[in-house]
Amino acid sequence: MSTARFNVAIVGATGAVGETLLSILAERDFPVADLVLLASARSAGEKVRYGSRELVVQDLETFDPAGIDVALFSAGGSVSKAYAPKFAAAGAVVIDNSSAFRGDADVPLVVSEVNPEAARVRPRGIIANPNCSTMQLMAVLAPIHRSVGIERINIATYQSVSGTGRRALEELGKQTAALLSFQEVESEVYPVQIAFNVIPHGGDFTENGYTTEEMKLVHETRKILGDDGIMVNATVARVPVFYGHSEAVHIETRAKITAAEARALLEQAPGVEVVDSRADGGYPTAVTHASGKDPVYVGRIREDISHPRGLDLWVVADNIRKGAALNAVQLAELVVAERA
Repeated sequence: MSTARFNVAIVGATGAVGETLLSILAERDFPVADLVLLASARSAGEKVRYGSRELVVQDLETFDPAGIDVALFSAGGSVSKAYAPKFAAAGAVVIDNSSAFRGDADVPLVVSEVNPEAARVRPRGIIANPNCSTMQLMAVLAPIHRSVGIERINIATYQSVSGTGRRALEELGKQTAALLSFQEVESEVYPVQIAFNVIPHGGDFTENGYTTEEMKLVHETRKILGDDGIMVNATVARVPVFYGHSEAVHIETRAKITAAEARALLEQAPGVEVVDSRADGGYPTAVTHASGKDPVYVGRIREDISHPRGLDLWVVADNIRKGAALNAVQLAELVVAERA
């Protein structure tokens, strides 16, 4: 067994994903030699616990990345575009959780359980983490696509507020408390009230009427599965849930697959847990199953009564954990395994 250890930097260490990255590195006993926490100047100087140690957050702008082996970025696209190439040029492998590089042909877009081999070819020294909604979708659809091919995906996502960040979590909490106290609410993060509401809007609107969050599902699905012929139609909604994204997925396959056959495939899929009993509560939900957990859960597996090769599924996962932090650490494990 290798005893090699690696210098790791977390960029965006004080955010929700950064905090989860820290806990997962410790849980999985990642071979850390030196761990550096980085954030903006306003967060520099904060103290954060990592296992039994207390680490001081440093200023990203003034940090010298020389000597860093792996850099985990989760600080937004503009920060990644500005600093990820600098870390890569200094010799680090950058694993980026933003949308900055996902569409670039020379940057692999990787789900650890789906296309880990893609992580080995990284000409710019950068590996991109997919969008959290795409991440959980791919874990479930990749085994089906490889078995019978997928022609079309029609998906509606029900995304928790944690995907928008800490301010959104606070806004949902404050609005809920205010409404239960019969007080007026204020909306700052979202354009309309999120508490006790569903908002059919994620990201920015594009010229075709879809949003950037919806188009990510289109482009990232095709890139990860390596099939530009897959047709994808997406609707993104934000729901008043703190953690965990849910997805209603309707697919049309190129060859017929029964619900029983799909269930058997998914029961063997890495990182996936099937919860599919045709009874009250016999299905996964964001709160009862996904929140704080590693797997992607799938249930309500049934054949589409409106299409001869159609299949319907319900997919949930913790968007901060598996949808961002866990996959990043799993990709880091693939990288250090090459060097061990």
